[in-house]
Amino acid sequence: MLTKQQKTEQIKEISELLKNNQLLVFTDFSGTSVEDLKKLRGSLMAGGAKLKVFKKRLLGISLKEGGFDFDPNRFESQLATIFSDKDIPEVAALVYKFFKAVEKKGFKILGAYNLAAKNFLDAETVQMIGKLPSREVLLAQVAGMLAAPIKMFLYVLNEKAKMVEIKK
Repeated sequence: MLTKQQKTEQIKEISELLKNNQLLVFTDFSGTSVEDLKKLRGSLMAGGAKLKVFKKRLLGISLKEGGFDFDPNRFESQLATIFSDKDIPEVAALVYKFFKAVEKKGFKILGAYNLAAKNFLDAETVQMIGKLPSREVLLAQVAGMLAAPIKMFLYVLNEKAKMVEIKK
């Protein structure tokens, strides 16, 4: 059991994390091994995010003090919170990749809360965003889609030029 001083320190830590980050991703880590959580923490740190486990009540107090209308007690399971200053696609991709690797062990994505926009995203939305390819891949696909008609037109012109040469 935490003392009142420890709880106050945790509330201060949560408040500081809320000030320095713009996204919270909530996960249920029930049944997930410590080794798997270490792997997740490592991949999140490489991506500039932090995984923290706080009591839902203390997290709720900090959110309310910060002016955010969100109650983490809506989740009935154990709650791990990922704090990130990045946009949701970057963090969701990391969390979704881990989720797919340990899905059968009980790890679940519960949702996300965008601190900047003050809105909640449900688990399905976070998973859908996590499935999307990276920004660079999407830009390459768009460039390919734009270049395809031009390539086909050049191919047709090349074949027509060959036909004209044969007729001569």
